[in-house]
Amino acid sequence: MNDILQADRQGRVLRLFLNRPDQRNALNAELCRTLVDALEEADRDPAIGAILLAGRGKSFCAGMDLKEVGTGDSEELAKLHERLFTVGSRLGKPLIAAVHGAALAGGTGLVANCHIVIAAENATFGLTEIRLGLWPFLVFRAVAMALGERRAVELSLTGRIFGGREALEVALAHEVTEDVEKRGMAVAESLAAFSPTAIRSGLSFVQETRGADWRTAGTIGQRARNEVFQSPDFQEGIRAFREKREPKWPSIG
Repeated sequence: MNDILQADRQGRVLRLFLNRPDQRNALNAELCRTLVDALEEADRDPAIGAILLAGRGKSFCAGMDLKEVGTGDSEELAKLHERLFTVGSRLGKPLIAAVHGAALAGGTGLVANCHIVIAAENATFGLTEIRLGLWPFLVFRAVAMALGERRAVELSLTGRIFGGREALEVALAHEVTEDVEKRGMAVAESLAAFSPTAIRSGLSFVQETRGADWRTAGTIGQRARNEVFQSPDFQEGIRAFREKREPKWPSIG
């Protein structure tokens, strides 16, 4: 891990901090690559149960680093952005965002990729690409999944900026609070204490049934439930419930 992305472990929670405060944590190629590599590595690490994403300085993330536009390999950068702005659809572990200050354009795309979002009162969101003569092509799918297509189109067309309370109303954020890192950490710790088998199976079910018809989704759900029924974690969960104690998940070890 390099300086532009700071990481630390607290128990089963991995905390990742975007660390380009002087550039409002704008997403240059190095930060994009470092972040998506860290998320994918964390997803493979059985010692990590949840991931908390936050930003250093006054902003969460101001979007794409415009200094890189027109420089380097644009096709390679597009592939990197595609990896990053679809990462939420691939993770089998909870990704929680603690958002303060600006989370604009690609910053809103990052937020939409997170499973749970804790926002500060001063947080601001918006798909501002249209102001530059652009469209939020690569973040649009995640935002539309979070908010619905009509809302995502409206935000893409207007480029308007809105605050934490509206983000809560449209379901981009799940909570608004003063100390987002403290609350985000509490949420991450609670999720990391649940069965990794159940969480990964559940998130996989959500991803696999996205866009599927009712009957196909039901078939996938039956298969997934039967697999979890046979898992050591579920058997331990049943024993712990009957014995009125906290479960000790075998998949954690």
